[in-house]
Amino acid sequence: MLPQPRQGRLRRGAVALVAASVLGAGLLGGAAGAVIGSDGASTATSTTATSNAAPLSATTATDVSAIAAKVMPSVVQITVRLGNAEGIGSGVVLSADGRILTNNHVVEGARDITVTFSDGKTAPATVVGSDAGADLAVIQVQGVSGLTAATLGDSSAVRVGDQVIAIGSPAGLQGTVTTGIVSALDRDVNIGSEGPTSRVSGGSTVSYKAIQTDASINQGNSGGPLFDTAGRVIGINSAIYSPVSTSDGAAGSVGIGFSIPIDTAEQVISRIG
Repeated sequence: MLPQPRQGRLRRGAVALVAASVLGAGLLGGAAGAVIGSDGASTATSTTATSNAAPLSATTATDVSAIAAKVMPSVVQITVRLGNAEGIGSGVVLSADGRILTNNHVVEGARDITVTFSDGKTAPATVVGSDAGADLAVIQVQGVSGLTAATLGDSSAVRVGDQVIAIGSPAGLQGTVTTGIVSALDRDVNIGSEGPTSRVSGGSTVSYKAIQTDASINQGNSGGPLFDTAGRVIGINSAIYSPVSTSDGAAGSVGIGFSIPIDTAEQVISRIG
């Protein structure tokens, strides 16, 4: 029997730190995983059916490519510099003028932030506001306009078994799409500041009721969106359960990922961004 999230090893995964001197060792170094409270994350991909979403069918499942093509411009990769280390996470565009939602652990303490869009263009960004306890942050990209903003859904309408789609940059592989289902709702995710790679501000604790998904989430997915089958954001991928990790905090997906419900995120956005 698998332990509950609060009992398991939730890895602080928004940003996996890698020393600049060993950046060439592999892509995992910059991957901000969907793992909260650790350096690993997993890409959650599942499809959530809402009251307005069309029922799924065998043909609907094959439309993931169409959904991905529609929403891809609203998903970005976030690269951060922290001292001599570099991290990579994901984010979702909130406005045409460059407001982007991500995890706090992706950008916390960053000296420089660079956003890479789906077309490969890059631009610098700064933090507008953050909530360490909720593990959410809003950043502002500089000198951009006409961006494709994501459509935010209603996470209160999500049901167990709904299909979802996750998009992000696991292991620095931008634009990676994964799919799965909603495995459970209202999972308690509680992550304290522990270990050399934990970066929760001031020793605070991350705590929220999460959407659990079996969609693959890995390091680099942190801050990226979880979409329903209508292409609406219903969660922000933030953490994974990993029974095993390496000495540098790296961890991989075992099919237990957690996303912050978008309804919760919108409340935080209204305060900080």
